[in-house]
Amino acid sequence: MTAERTWRKSSYSNGGTAESCVEVSLAENALVRDTKNASGDVLAFSNVAWRALINSL
Repeated sequence: MTAERTWRKSSYSNGGTAESCVEVSLAENALVRDTKNASGDVLAFSNVAWRALINSL
């Protein structure tokens, strides 16, 4: 499910070199994963829930 998706690191990850950051993949839904454990669990959000989360931050 997550292998064929494009992932982006957080803009707060020091130019992509930090080991402690998250990645997000935005497609038909939003997936968030730990950069250090790319094959581990992911958080899944509907697009509506993702927009609500981002707008609340």
